[in-house]
Amino acid sequence: MLAQQRQQAILERVRRQGAARVADLVRELGVSDMTIRRDLEVLAERGLIEKVHGGATATGKGSTEEPGFAAKSVRQQAEKEAIARCAAELVRPGSSVALSAGTTTWALARHLAEVPELTVITNCMRAADVLHRAGRPDQTVVLTGGIRTPSDALVGPVAVAAVRSLHVDILMLGVHGMHVKAGFTTPNILEAETDRELIDAAQRLVVLADHTKWATVGISTIAPLDRADMVISDPGLPEDARIALGERACDVLIADLADPAEAVAR
Repeated sequence: MLAQQRQQAILERVRRQGAARVADLVRELGVSDMTIRRDLEVLAERGLIEKVHGGATATGKGSTEEPGFAAKSVRQQAEKEAIARCAAELVRPGSSVALSAGTTTWALARHLAEVPELTVITNCMRAADVLHRAGRPDQTVVLTGGIRTPSDALVGPVAVAAVRSLHVDILMLGVHGMHVKAGFTTPNILEAETDRELIDAAQRLVVLADHTKWATVGISTIAPLDRADMVISDPGLPEDARIALGERACDVLIADLADPAEAVAR
């Protein structure tokens, strides 16, 4: 296969699925890791894809763009893992936890599987699956039901009705973006409605958002910044973002990428 044909095949896969991993492309196209990385470099230089750690994602960042789960799962992996570890430290055995949908909350679910006697409410299909596979008999996992979005969230009237009568100790909320004026946002209007119900059901709101979420705005606001009790992010979060969040009475916890078990609070 000629380089041009190979690059076209890569581009079509990224556009169709939203993302592609280098390892998968090596296996499918029968070429070396270095060859695939050169192809991705060429496509990225032409503005056709966005290179990320371990692969590539489709371009485009409109307010209604909703990347699929596969596309989001290869972005900022180290940051999301560090954030998830920090978030897990806030969860006590025997408590009730709500998880919104998202790849960061999915990462968190793997850590929550180690916490005994939890009750977990979630509209995240991937997180529910992680907890189900862990098979802890002392954990109760409630999946809301609802309409499935491209990011594997369950939303809409069924999800809202399932959450409306519940009360939980803490909500771990993943967001598409956060902005001084727009607040915490999502590109999916129905997901925003479901997330607002989750917020109302929780005594404490913790937002999990890596640094790339700052100044990103989705079409629908979930909540203003001052609604959060805490935001957990990574060292890439700009200083102006930390100040803006702090001024809104929101604690900011920065996960240490080198040692995710520790964090510096501001």
